[in-house]
Amino acid sequence: MREINKIDDGAEYRCWGGDLMQSQGGTIIKHYKDLAFMGFWEVATHLRIILRNISFCKKDILEYRPDIIVMVDYPGFNLRIAEWAKAQGFKIVYYISPQIWAWKTGRVHKIKRTCDHVMPILPFEKDFYAKYGYTADYVGHPLLDAIDENIHEQPAVRDFRANNGLDERPIIAILPGS
Repeated sequence: MREINKIDDGAEYRCWGGDLMQSQGGTIIKHYKDLAFMGFWEVATHLRIILRNISFCKKDILEYRPDIIVMVDYPGFNLRIAEWAKAQGFKIVYYISPQIWAWKTGRVHKIKRTCDHVMPILPFEKDFYAKYGYTADYVGHPLLDAIDENIHEQPAVRDFRANNGLDERPIIAILPGS
């Protein structure tokens, strides 16, 4: 959204997202904190809410009639909406495409069928999509942008080192996650 705002100061955003999207001018329709269900049991116990959200999202898209729908990660939900929205004639872009190269590789066919454009954040993903005859544009990882923007905030780095008893050697973070 920040990059779009640089080239189109009239862009409007209607979002299912969070505070950062709102800070870029987005109107938050559903906050991501109310949408995140992880694991089989949590999904199963919230299935009614999830199905209502899917229905609400479709209705909202039809009423708002966006020029383009940009999906961000969250494949279980987004691929369902993308398939439906594509059938309704909407243009679909997938930013931070699902990590289908790691698991559920077959989803690449659904993405090819339902998404007009894919913008992965890992450089090798462009080649992955090319193997399936699909053009994807690697756009870089937003975490690297955040790190680059904040790397020179030396007082914060000094405080972190002091608070954690660290010397001047490089700090390496190991961040496991999905």
